[in-house]
Amino acid sequence: MLITRELKGQAMHHHHNNHEITFPSEITRRALIQGIGLGVGASLLGSLTMDQSFAATNAVPGFDVFSKSVKTLKSGKYYLVESNGIPTHNMMIGITNWQQQVPTSQPYTGENAWKIPIKPVISKNPISAKNNLFRGAIALAVNGVPIFNAFNNRGEDSNLIGELDEWGGHCGRADDYHYHVAPLHLQKIVGKKKPIAYALDGFPIFGEVEVDGKAVKGLDEFNGHYDAKKNYHYHGTKTYPYINGGMRGVVTVTEGQISPQPETRPFREAGAPLRGAKITGFVQSGATSYALTYRVNEMESKIEYSASGSTVEMKFTDSSGDVVQESYQRR
Repeated sequence: MLITRELKGQAMHHHHNNHEITFPSEITRRALIQGIGLGVGASLLGSLTMDQSFAATNAVPGFDVFSKSVKTLKSGKYYLVESNGIPTHNMMIGITNWQQQVPTSQPYTGENAWKIPIKPVISKNPISAKNNLFRGAIALAVNGVPIFNAFNNRGEDSNLIGELDEWGGHCGRADDYHYHVAPLHLQKIVGKKKPIAYALDGFPIFGEVEVDGKAVKGLDEFNGHYDAKKNYHYHGTKTYPYINGGMRGVVTVTEGQISPQPETRPFREAGAPLRGAKITGFVQSGATSYALTYRVNEMESKIEYSASGSTVEMKFTDSSGDVVQESYQRR
C-alpha cells in the first residue's frame, strides 16, 4: 500500500525533547513524523565586523582541525562558530530509547552562529547542571556539534537510559543532532593538546588526559580544575557529569537556557517514544539524503529522507512493507 501526503512544516523555537508518555501504533507513528527541515542561513562573512586576519587563519585550537566543515571568526568579545551540526562520523546506531527524530542540517550560521567568549571569566556564582540548564546546549564540540546537559529535561541520565548512539548523540525536537556526553572519540582526531569542545562560558574542555599526557587529577563538581598557570579548564570523562557539569564561568541564563545561543526551528511535530525500537542502521548517500533502519520485535522498518531547496521528501516503509511518502514545504 502506498500513501502520499503533502504537508507544511511549522517553525518553532527549540525546547528539546519533552518525551511523551504515550506510545504510538505504527499508523499513529507515521502520522506523528511530519516533516524535516534543513535550515539555510547566511554566512557570517560580510554580515558582521570581525578580525579579518583571524578569519584567514581560522585558528581556534580544536575547531581548526575541522576547518572544512566548521568556520570560526572573531567579533568583539566572541568567537563566532558556524557549522551545520552534522558530524563527519556516523550517527544514531545503537539507540534503544528513540523519540523518532532524525538528524538534519541546522542553520548555525550568520546571526545564528555559536558565540564562545574569547576571554572567559570565573563566576562568583557558578551554575550547576544538576538543577539547571536543562534546555539548549551547554557546550560546543570542536566538530560543530552542540553538547547538551547529561540529564534530559526529565532529570534522567540520557546515557544510562539508552537515548544515545555509539558516539554519545541523538536528535532533539527540531531533528537537531547533539551530544549529551563528552565526545571522547574526538581525542584521537585533535590530539591531547587541543580541546575536544568549549563550554558556552568560554572555558575549553579537554579529553581524558592533560595536555602533557598525564592523568587528570582533582576535578571539581563541574569536571574542571586549574592548570599550573592558574588557567581553568574542563575535562571529558566516561562517568557523570561526562562533560562540563555546569558553568564555572560567567554566563547569562534565561528560562534554563544559556543565552546567547542559536535557535533551532522544527519543521514537523515532535515525535513520541516508540517502545521497543532499536536503531540498527544509518546511511548517508549524497549531501542531504539519508536512510535509517530500526527494529521493533525483530521486525525491520525504514525511513528514507532527503531535502533539496525548500522541499523535504520522506519515505516510511514499515515492517509489513506498507509505504507512506510525505512531502513538505519549508516555510
